[in-house]
Amino acid sequence: MTLYDAPVRFDAARPAALALAREVAAEGFDVLLVRDVLGRFSLVVEDGEEGNAASGEQVDRWRESFTRRLGRYSGERPLVQTSVMRLPRSLTASPRALEVVAATGTEGAVRFLDNTVVGEEWSHVTTPSATDEDGAPRPRRTAVYGFKGGVGRTTATAVLARRLADQGLIVLVVDLDLESPGVGPLLLGDGSLCTHGVVDHLVESALGNEDGLEIVARSGYTPRNQGELWIAPARGAGTEGVPNGYVDKLNRVYADAEGARFADRLAAAVRACEEAVERSDSGRLPDVVLLDSRAGIHDVAAVTISHLCDYALLFGADNDQTWSGYRDLFEAWAASGQAPAIRRKLRMVASMVPDSVHYSMDTHLRSFRQNAHAAFSVLYDSLAPDEVAGAEDGAWALEDDSAPHSPIPILFEPGLVGMNVPNAPDWQDRAFVQAAYRDFLETAVPLILAGTAEESDTDHAEYAEREDDRP
Repeated sequence: MTLYDAPVRFDAARPAALALAREVAAEGFDVLLVRDVLGRFSLVVEDGEEGNAASGEQVDRWRESFTRRLGRYSGERPLVQTSVMRLPRSLTASPRALEVVAATGTEGAVRFLDNTVVGEEWSHVTTPSATDEDGAPRPRRTAVYGFKGGVGRTTATAVLARRLADQGLIVLVVDLDLESPGVGPLLLGDGSLCTHGVVDHLVESALGNEDGLEIVARSGYTPRNQGELWIAPARGAGTEGVPNGYVDKLNRVYADAEGARFADRLAAAVRACEEAVERSDSGRLPDVVLLDSRAGIHDVAAVTISHLCDYALLFGADNDQTWSGYRDLFEAWAASGQAPAIRRKLRMVASMVPDSVHYSMDTHLRSFRQNAHAAFSVLYDSLAPDEVAGAEDGAWALEDDSAPHSPIPILFEPGLVGMNVPNAPDWQDRAFVQAAYRDFLETAVPLILAGTAEESDTDHAEYAEREDDRP
């Protein structure tokens, strides 16, 4: 005989555990809810202060309720009192614990610590500092991401990089699609590939052996207006006579070494690529960094979007696979309390938009906008303390062209499918390429340079003036 009537499944366990944690907090105790790698929960009641210990009756009631409501998702030690058991500060004061409910005058706080094998970085959102350790400005970073592959993300990254370089900027593209490198050949042209790649830095840095790697290459493309275009490929050319071992290296990049977590090593690799441009004959840090991320719910994408970038362009086609995937991702951010922080970083890109007599671009974009708005609603429902939203003020309304769900279009162009870019000089100047990416560039470039959607109108006007002067 069990203490519960029906099996409790994974999806139901977290809401039930959080509900109990709130009930304990309502009785005046700070609590830490901990989930282990199998999904089981334990409740740490922080009652260690003198005169504030929970009573035996309270503890028995909480423990019985916890095990009954969570079933097999109740941890091996379902309830722990800090007044009874001394716990390490690495647990009770872990910086990974997220505050779910803030303390009030009479009620305690609720924090949540989630232990996972992979994917933990999705639930912790930060924006990198605007300056480095020495106080120097840091390059602005934009992530280019698609939940599903095959939506033209990498080609759009290449088009965007060339346009930014043509405006006289120093542009660095970092290929983080480690399992399927592609942006390097699109941009390298007749340039020479560097010896090492991002994967080499990730592997070597786990052993403190990353100094001296050659990890960036200048593109063979010559930008207008004295711009520069640099590439940090996922896979370098390797050393002549030495097997590259790319697959063997790839199998090891995601491991957490002591004092060298994957997330920290990936951040260090991106910084190293930026600094390598400065040490080159360029002599300057990049103005703009584009991070071509791997698709899917993957650790590379988690770190890139949640931590490394200032802004993220989210690519998608208007289909059920796209919206189902983005809803899962958005719900994870909302559930971990990260909605206000992450939505400021995001903007949807509608890729492969058709425009024909049978199905017009306007019709497609109306459908895309409606589906995107529905997916984003879970992020819009969670307000920061200083935010106000509602139908009366139009914040995040369906037709708000500056909202994260508002699509930036890229037209479907069959000519791009079969084009062998490395063997097509000046491919970006071809009429069908310019037509496909015109609206995308006119909208995305000002957003990237401004950094925030609120500042984009002024920058867009300045950008339009510069475009009038283009040869």
